[in-house]
Amino acid sequence: MTTLLIAVLAGIGFLVAYYTYGRWLGRKIFRLAADHVCPSESLRDDVDFVPTKRGVIFGHHFTSIAGTGPIVGPAIAVMWGWLPALLWVFLGSIFIGAVHDLGSLVVSLRNNGQTIGDVAGRLMNQRVRLLFLLVLLMGLTIVLAIFGLVIAIVFRMFPEAIFPCVIQIPIAIMIGLWLNRRGYSLVIPSLIALVLMYLSVIMGDWGPLASFNQTLAEWPTMVWVFVLLSYSFIASILPVGILLQPRDYINALQLISSLGLVVIGLIVAAFIGGAPVEIDGEAMRPALELSAPVAQWDPIGAPMIFPFLFVTIACGAISGFHCLVASGTSSKQLARETDAQMVGYGSMITEGFLATIVILACVAGIGLGVAGEDGVLLGKAAWSSHYTSWSDAKGLSMTVGAFVDGSSNFLKALGIPPIVAIAFMGVLVASFAGTTLDTACRLQRYVIQELWGNIGVSSESRKRMRRIAWSGPGRFIATGIAVVLGAALAALPSGGEWTWASMGTGGIILWPLFGATNQLLAGLAFLVIAFYLWRRNRPIWFLILPMILMLVIPMWAMIDQIFTNRGGDSAWWDQGRWELVAMGLATCVLEIWMIIEAILLFPRTKGLDPDTLNPATVKSEFASDE
Repeated sequence: MTTLLIAVLAGIGFLVAYYTYGRWLGRKIFRLAADHVCPSESLRDDVDFVPTKRGVIFGHHFTSIAGTGPIVGPAIAVMWGWLPALLWVFLGSIFIGAVHDLGSLVVSLRNNGQTIGDVAGRLMNQRVRLLFLLVLLMGLTIVLAIFGLVIAIVFRMFPEAIFPCVIQIPIAIMIGLWLNRRGYSLVIPSLIALVLMYLSVIMGDWGPLASFNQTLAEWPTMVWVFVLLSYSFIASILPVGILLQPRDYINALQLISSLGLVVIGLIVAAFIGGAPVEIDGEAMRPALELSAPVAQWDPIGAPMIFPFLFVTIACGAISGFHCLVASGTSSKQLARETDAQMVGYGSMITEGFLATIVILACVAGIGLGVAGEDGVLLGKAAWSSHYTSWSDAKGLSMTVGAFVDGSSNFLKALGIPPIVAIAFMGVLVASFAGTTLDTACRLQRYVIQELWGNIGVSSESRKRMRRIAWSGPGRFIATGIAVVLGAALAALPSGGEWTWASMGTGGIILWPLFGATNQLLAGLAFLVIAFYLWRRNRPIWFLILPMILMLVIPMWAMIDQIFTNRGGDSAWWDQGRWELVAMGLATCVLEIWMIIEAILLFPRTKGLDPDTLNPATVKSEFASDE
């Protein structure tokens, strides 16, 4: 019953936080008002700036920020025990992550939907803006390169998830056209989409579809990278209402309903046990219990719990990538400013609850039974089969496998057939990864357009470049650059010779940088949010500790990985990974530079609210030369 008690208390805690702390932030600190005109109206172009219903934008935002992060990170971090992971997820998401996401969204809303990097230039200075955009460019390139590999690996592990993920695209387009052209209620299309998607999961490995899935699962990784980036290119240039919004929305429906089924399965397993398994010729229902240690400060081969727990679990507690989604796409689609609390704060604590369920699946659900060499393993033996050492547990196949095994055990407790239960969870993982990929491509397009608009010596030349960058042809060119950068990095071999088999894995080369860089980005976003409030004589005391934590801890982790990496693999310096050493040090220098700029500016900017942007002026700068 301990597992069920944890889930119930966490759910209640997140709800209380939303209606107390989240409401206080929205009303008293950021002063959200329903009568404020949002960028989706003032700059409406029906491509990027589109007024959107709250439920749809919540679905887009939640699925985009989640990705595989709240699955992979917590599934690795339970090596240090379930209690440290749970505490960081619960407290981090409420007091750090949700504050970061809501603040980034509001700051962008009040600055005509500009990205957090662009806003940094107005609130601080142009040097900070350029530094911020360069950090974003590097981070998003890594995301585009790695997520094609992630999805390819997931499809190889769970071929039955391929057809359901593919069929989501035409379903999303049909729903998007239906909603945009006829203006129907969300209820009917939502129910139709949900039924079709669940049918695709149930029938996804039946007859000819099984052959279809297996054929695609055997594609080389680079083919998958090419296909997925091509899809991302199309999704990025199309109006958000045609593909991006409806796909993320129907994904959110499926993912949240699947999460609900997992929770119901957890409840059933807590009272009557898991699905029957045969032990010594007798069928029995294994009891649900916490199979992992409460805390394990020195797992075999693992780095130090401080600071690496706080970098390993990013999404689910706090992630810098979220500020890109909030300020890059979501701020351009909110129809009412007061929706920001649900979309910004609400999505983050929903992700926190997802991460909580992931932890419980990996430390309790997995104990309901996994296949071993000598039969079914239960309890601590089942957990140990996935977590023998840090090097074994941190692989994608092992972490995703631990979550799928544990969560599908909850579904099987409901009587759902094993193959369908596994398909449900495989689709959940692949769908999360896919929504992050296409959103990241659109975000990278914005970053490139903003960098493009910064070219020029005079203000007139920069305005001219900005008009070109944000024109129709400029949108295509910027998206093409984003896709080419991601594909070029992915095409590099991560080790050994350059062969067809090794292509597609290049994102692994720089992936070790992403964890710390992502969290540093959150710290820098807190700087921008603090400046926004400071200039308006608003309180910032609640930001100080989160900001310091997210500036210090990731840099500590980065420096440790470069020079010592105590307790883990050998340091990058010792491995001769000079590309990681150089880029890691460069990232640290950029952060220190931005912190110094902020410290110098802080005393001089209190109460100095920058001029409000004129939407008409912004619209003329974004307009085409045609």
